[in-house]
Formats: sequence, C-alpha cells, structure tokens
Amino acid sequence: MGKLIIAGNWKMNKNIQESISLAKELVKLVKDVDDKEIIICPTFTSLSSVGEVIKKSNIKLGAQNMHFEEKGAFTGEISPLMLKELNTEYVIIGHSERRHVFNEPDDLINKKVKSAIKHGLKPILCVGETLEEREAGDMKEVVGNQLSKGLANIKGDVIIAYEPVWAIGTGKNATAKEAEDAHLFIRGLLDSIFGDGKKISILYGGSVNPDCIDELISMDNIDGVLVGGASLDAKKFSEVVKC
Repeated sequence: MGKLIIAGNWKMNKNIQESISLAKELVKLVKDVDDKEIIICPTFTSLSSVGEVIKKSNIKLGAQNMHFEEKGAFTGEISPLMLKELNTEYVIIGHSERRHVFNEPDDLINKKVKSAIKHGLKPILCVGETLEEREAGDMKEVVGNQLSKGLANIKGDVIIAYEPVWAIGTGKNATAKEAEDAHLFIRGLLDSIFGDGKKISILYGGSVNPDCIDELISMDNIDGVLVGGASLDAKKFSEVVKC
C-alpha cells in the first residue's frame, strides 16, 4: 500500500477568493508533510485558481464530479478534458449526494469511472448505505451492488471511499470498528474483482475530524479519509493531514 491518502471535499462552499485564501493557508500549514497524499477538491469555478496556488506544493488537485463524455450538448456539465486542462489529477465519482440528491444510478457512475481512467484521471469511487439500509442489515448487499456495478469492466487505477450516508455531515461518525468491518468487507470484494484488493486504497468518509482521525487510521484496512466539513477549515484539515 502507498501513502495514506487525505482528501478534502469542499462541496458547494467557498467562492474564488475564499478558495484561494484557504488553499494558500493549507500550503503553508502542510508544506513539511511528505508521508501523505494530500488532495483538495474545490468547486468547479475555483479549480483553476486553486490549481495555480498549489501547483508547486505537495497538495494535489481533485474535482467533485464530471461527465463521462468529452464534449456535447450536456448543459451544466464538465468534461474530463476540461478537468485535465486544469491539471486536475483526481475526481470524486458517485458521492452519496450525487446518488441520493441527484439520483445518479450505478450504470452512469460506471461510465464516469471508465471515462476518468481513460483520460488519465484517478477516480475516487464512493459507496455507502443509508441509515435505513444499515438498520435493516442490508449494508453488505447495498455496498456490494454499488461496488460491483460501479467497477464493472474496469481496468485501471481507482480509489474506493466508503462513506456511510448516515454519517455524512451529521456529526455522527461510524465507530472505528464499524468502519474497519465495512472496509474489510470491501477489501474482500476487491479481491474477487481485481484479484488483489490490497493494491487498492480504501478511504473512510463521514464526519471525519481531528478528534477521530487517529483511531480511524489505526485500523488495518483504512488507507485514508475523505474529509468534508473539516476540510473547509485550514487548521482542522492540517491537523487531520498531520495525524
């Protein structure tokens, strides 16, 4: 396994100037960190500006979503070529908000993963169950379906992010044991899909903050985290990075 991955998803927050300020502060705070892969994913409107701020730093640029086509009549979308032009290296695909708010199905998510890999972007494929699905004992079925369909006919480098929907933005975190159990299950599925699941990083996402990071990354199958709200605060995010 490579470096621990710490990715920040800014979601629909920060205008361009606010994004530049946050990125500049982060560059200073984490400049001495060389044992982590640090990724920040600002809004589309801030990608170019943030990219300029971090281009000579140890922070990598990621996007929050993309369309699978290179161009066309897809109003409001952004293509992989547009992301590549901005030196974007990573792209989040299938985030729970894309699935549950914007109703993105697994076959669409699969197309996005394939397109990202084709165009030299590293996809962070998100999977996770709702509270109702977990309480019904359906976590493995739900996550298994999302993973198998999202990775159908995939050949290439991919990162998986397990994000229980019930723990995103709620302040309610899965325990380290709950997260580890889910990651172990996912690792087994990746073994069956790719032959060796140990080569693929699995991140945990869901109300990650400085208070819980140490216990999370102490688990054998948690290879990093996808941070939401805490990534909007340079000090908090840097504390997570320096865990």
